Amino acid sequence: MSINYIIYLADYSDGVLYVLAGLLVVALGVMIDRFWSLRSTILHGASIINATTAAPTLGAGELARLRDKAGNLPEAALLDMAARHVGMVSTDAMANRLDETVMLVAPRLDRRLWMLDTVVTLAPLLGLFGTIIGMFHAFNVLAQPGHAPAEVTGGVADALVATAFGIFIAMLGLTGFNALSNQVRHVLHQLDCMKMLIVNRTDGAPNLATHGAAAQPAAHGMAFVEA
Repeated sequence: MSINYIIYLADYSDGVLYVLAGLLVVALGVMIDRFWSLRSTILHGASIINATTAAPTLGAGELARLRDKAGNLPEAALLDMAARHVGMVSTDAMANRLDETVMLVAPRLDRRLWMLDTVVTLAPLLGLFGTIIGMFHAFNVLAQPGHAPAEVTGGVADALVATAFGIFIAMLGLTGFNALSNQVRHVLHQLDCMKMLIVNRTDGAPNLATHGAAAQPAAHGMAFVEA
């Protein structure tokens, strides 16, 4: 298939194929960007979860160390929230604060997926629209003298390319959307696991200002006030 023929098909659909090509670029861009980001989040998040699992208890110092290790991962927001409230609130209050954090972080995970969802819906409709326009051109041949009706067949075939292209983009986009949605669910599951790990390991843990500091409240007989 030559470039000239592709240009001919695009012109035959009055430019609809160009729009479909743009949708394909958008879909591929979103899929590559989100797959790379979410895959990295899952892999690095698993290492943070493993490090948290290995800790028998979590004080403020250990939480701060894990938060710094997490960097820009969603788990860092949970660890930061826990580090600022450990030993100062009850277990239920800590769990509620971590739930709030998960709700604030969650919208960042599926950003731009709405674009992929839109492409999946819009591409077949645009393809059908391009085919209808191509049909106009194909059947217009019959109104012109000196043209054989057999030429209509070739015109219809050229018009159907737009529909085929639109369906191909929709299938590609749907596959990518489902794969990325599954990755988002995986990250949310990791956040739920991190929340449970933090709650279980900070229950009654002292609020240490720095990693490795002595538990001064225990030494002086001070008790923490629970919220």
